[in-house]
Amino acid sequence: MAKKDNNTKSFILRVDADTMSAIEKWAADEFRSTNGQLQWIITEALRKARRLPKQKTKGEATIKTNNEDGNNTD
Repeated sequence: MAKKDNNTKSFILRVDADTMSAIEKWAADEFRSTNGQLQWIITEALRKARRLPKQKTKGEATIKTNNEDGNNTD
């Protein structure tokens, strides 16, 4: 059995039949589960709207820069 991510929250979502059919077909086309497709759709919408916090990748360094006044711009 797969290990459950403690950061995942469950909730009930009501979707009309036509929308659900479209999501299921899209998921199948992308080789994802319906749940996985919904997670992807939501994550992509949040990313495009710049609503997700930026995540640092391994080894990514934070470069601090100063403006003309010598103040940190970060």
